Amino acid sequence: MKKSFEELEGADLIIDCIYEGGNQKNAGDDPLHKLFPKCGTQGGFRKVNRKDNSKKPAYIILYTSMVELEWPDYIDEETGKFRYYGDNRKPGAEITNTKLKGNKLLEEVFDTLNSGKSLKDMPPFFVFKKTGHGRNVQFLGLAAPGNPDISPDEDLVAFWRTMDGKRFQNYRAYFTILDTGIEPISQDWLVSLIDNHENNLKYAPAVWKEYIEKGRNGINALKADKLIDIPNKEKQLECDEEGKKCIDIIYNHYKDNPYAFENCAIDIINKMDSNFNNIKPTRHVRDGGRDGIGTYVISTGGKINRPLEIDCSIEAKCYDKNNGVGVKEMSRLISRIRHRQFGILVTTSYINNQAYKEVLEDEHPILLVTASDIAAILRHNSITTKNIDKWLEIIDG
Repeated sequence: MKKSFEELEGADLIIDCIYEGGNQKNAGDDPLHKLFPKCGTQGGFRKVNRKDNSKKPAYIILYTSMVELEWPDYIDEETGKFRYYGDNRKPGAEITNTKLKGNKLLEEVFDTLNSGKSLKDMPPFFVFKKTGHGRNVQFLGLAAPGNPDISPDEDLVAFWRTMDGKRFQNYRAYFTILDTGIEPISQDWLVSLIDNHENNLKYAPAVWKEYIEKGRNGINALKADKLIDIPNKEKQLECDEEGKKCIDIIYNHYKDNPYAFENCAIDIINKMDSNFNNIKPTRHVRDGGRDGIGTYVISTGGKINRPLEIDCSIEAKCYDKNNGVGVKEMSRLISRIRHRQFGILVTTSYINNQAYKEVLEDEHPILLVTASDIAAILRHNSITTKNIDKWLEIIDG
């Protein structure tokens, strides 16, 4: 469903609907400002305050591209979990000292959620993403801070990031997209949130009323059935120019010695998840068809009960972006996975449709890591074109 720019004023909010931007090539083309006249025209964190002089937010609009490697906002459509990164996205400022004060607001709403206070002042969050076509945006849903499956200690976490050699902190927050049903979110509610906040629940969706009453225990997530979704070549290779350059550097570094790429793949896996343990390359004369082996460790976090260790096998393929991993290579890894093990395939390219389909339809326990994943993992570990050669030199020993 689409709404033209001319239809936006006074329009209701419909999940997955695309709201088109204008074509005047100026700030006035922003569809969010026309849907929400009180909000700004720039930034991913747009707060609209009440009219009651309380200076409290009526509601928040979260605007994301969902494709930034440094800040991978993400919705798990099967569970309704929504991961969102705060607005301190460049070095040079304290974590809450941002232009739009988005991180300060995150602190306030999660403190309210987890302190046992009344949630009557909790602002709803409306989530939109860029579609990639002009100024068009898509409405992803009504979000509530928190999630029943994420503990209060982990739903808002500050972490360090390095960019251009400078360290700084940002927040990672978890929300839940609520199941508002087939009825759209009405403009009556949006208006009352601003003009008559005390009585706004009269127009609110039932799921929001339940959340305000019960907090985390009242969350009713919007969940979608699991579907077999095979990402195409472009999706598996998708990354920004910096990411593409890093992938090209890795490929050109190892294309004449693909065996050496195995150590690189192992380091990528270790950087992807610290729970991998003792991963090492196998000897080529007796590798059993595997490029590496290791374990994945699951622990309670305590000292009493021993952790669970699951064996894994690794296949590493340093391929050009136009040469995808096929059925032959995938079958090789599948045949080497023993009972109660899983496999990891790491490639600088992509998995072709038939090989990917075989993994999903037959439910083989294989984690697929393609070029887009590698680019994101490198970015999360502050590896860029400025220092990637040094990283590769360390790997090669």
